[in-house]
Amino acid sequence: MEIFKSSSKVYNILERGKILFILSIVAFLVAIVLVLTKGLTLGIDFSGGTVVQVKYEGAPPIDDIRKKLSTNNLFAHSTVTPFGTDGEIVIKSPASAETIDKDVSDEIQKVLTGTGKFEIRKVDMVGPKAGSELRNKGLTAFFLALGVILLSVTVRYDFRFALAGVVALLHDIVITIGAISLFEIDVNIETIAAILTILGYSIHDTIIVFDRVREHIKDSKETNFKIIINEAVTRTLSRTILTSLTVFFVILTLYVFGGEIMHGFSFPMLVGVVVGTYSSVFVAAQLVIWTGFDVTAYRNKQAQKIKEAQEKARLRAQFEHGTI
Repeated sequence: MEIFKSSSKVYNILERGKILFILSIVAFLVAIVLVLTKGLTLGIDFSGGTVVQVKYEGAPPIDDIRKKLSTNNLFAHSTVTPFGTDGEIVIKSPASAETIDKDVSDEIQKVLTGTGKFEIRKVDMVGPKAGSELRNKGLTAFFLALGVILLSVTVRYDFRFALAGVVALLHDIVITIGAISLFEIDVNIETIAAILTILGYSIHDTIIVFDRVREHIKDSKETNFKIIINEAVTRTLSRTILTSLTVFFVILTLYVFGGEIMHGFSFPMLVGVVVGTYSSVFVAAQLVIWTGFDVTAYRNKQAQKIKEAQEKARLRAQFEHGTI
């Protein structure tokens, strides 16, 4: 199935994408400002604390629940928010296993007595030390992934391609994190998993375009790099759009029907798929041009590599036949 039929027509992607590229820069800067000013809402996984999921029969009296919690020293600074289906709430408290020496479930039962009929469905507790370790490991995984991507793309293509690909990835991740900050999504392990997934998805999309660029450089005699990129992106446009739409609707289903507990993963993925798709088409290619990539120099370099490989093969053959 193809949205854009194969033909000799080539879309001027770089020219038409200038406005979108400028908007991407603006979105990138806005995301940085949001993170620096508004910050991120760290979940229990990273900040430490206690999360209690409570199910009421009927509508929970949230105001009464907050008043009762405020009278208890352990839960005085808790937040109460609706969760998932009607009747469910989540109580988040900074109190952790290191500061609570009592059974949390029993304490909540006592505090909420008189607010209606309810059951405690889940209690999660994470100490501040464990949260700090998880946060550090998440950041380490992110930067290691970036480093491996930079190295692998450099080996496969050219350092300019790798640099453009990594900058495009940072563009995707920063905008995604900005959206997380804007909509106050709790940053947990699921969020880190989503960001790492976006890294893989976005670089895969970019690699598809880079592969086609390399094929055009090899097979054609065109020396205008902009024309080569427009041809490459045009030929991969159908595949990019169909793949992205498929992933988007799957993640959208997860976001809509997966409940509040899945939002830490599904929301960043929704943003990341959209941003990663247009960055592969408009941002990464433009960045390669800005690095000063020279088609003729690249072809000469590849020809020299082929010549050296052939010479090594010839010398090896002579050695094996005893002619050296």
